[in-house]
Amino acid sequence: MDAKTFFYEFGREFYKIDAYYAQFAKKSGVPPRLLWVLYALNDGEAHTQKEICDTWILPRTTVNTVVKELKEQGYVILTPVKGKKREMHVILTDEGKVYANAKLARLYEIEDRVFHQLTETDKQVIEHLKTLVSALERERKK
Repeated sequence: MDAKTFFYEFGREFYKIDAYYAQFAKKSGVPPRLLWVLYALNDGEAHTQKEICDTWILPRTTVNTVVKELKEQGYVILTPVKGKKREMHVILTDEGKVYANAKLARLYEIEDRVFHQLTETDKQVIEHLKTLVSALERERKK
């Protein structure tokens, strides 16, 4: 396989996965932007909006809007990041955890079933993707 074919096939499959999550969100009545922010926050860790934007490649305005809405609904609290004047950690409240788990429960069930269908070799895909992303990042910086 040559480079063009590899990246063509990679892109095609990648966007099928992306489309699956978008369709899941639509069928669940959860806007995709909300789905991804809840997904990012629902790992039990504190995250800044910047971290969410950088890690999930989401626009700052999108994350800011969703966080603002979640805060107004009492689903997140914002706490200062030590040593940073303007950065705040975004943390799910107990009510927010219940909300996130309710919105994401079906997705987590599907992901769990799919994960258990994978072989150990299939599960190495994450390490391979990290290698690919690192190589692309190096090229971008040249």
